Amino acid sequence: MSIPVRIIVGSDSDWQTIEPACRLLERFGVAFDVRVISAHRSPDLLADYVRSAENDGARVFIAAAGGAAHLPGVIAALTTLPVIGVPVQTGLAGGLDSLLSICQMPGGVPVATMAVGRAGATNAAVFALRCLALADEQLADRLRSYQSELIDQVRQKDERLQRLRRGEES
Repeated sequence: MSIPVRIIVGSDSDWQTIEPACRLLERFGVAFDVRVISAHRSPDLLADYVRSAENDGARVFIAAAGGAAHLPGVIAALTTLPVIGVPVQTGLAGGLDSLLSICQMPGGVPVATMAVGRAGATNAAVFALRCLALADEQLADRLRSYQSELIDQVRQKDERLQRLRRGEES
């Protein structure tokens, strides 16, 4: 069985950040793998995993990292597949260090960088799904339905706010 989405985190403490991406991929029925591999502490293991994943049907990588946050960039240097970086929130300016480490890549080594934290993980999954949907019309249809759900949620929230303003709800 091919596993198109490969998720790599730098530490098991990053699970809290990346979990929403996993839940969304599960909801869409897209196979994924999650591994803890450090760009700094286990670079050979990372290189072996990325190359092996490419040969085993990977189509996109998601990498979550905090602090120096080199993991997504190192993955991007090892593959021609899309790499999506998720900055993990840290004690330094709420994860600004992670964000800048991931988005400031040199020309020719791109990393699609998402927002810091769990919202970024959700967007990473959506972006990965959009990449896969380029070659899968059924997945594209499910993404359109997902977008419709988001629109409905906004409408429901607006309707509730309007009722609250009119004093119809407490």
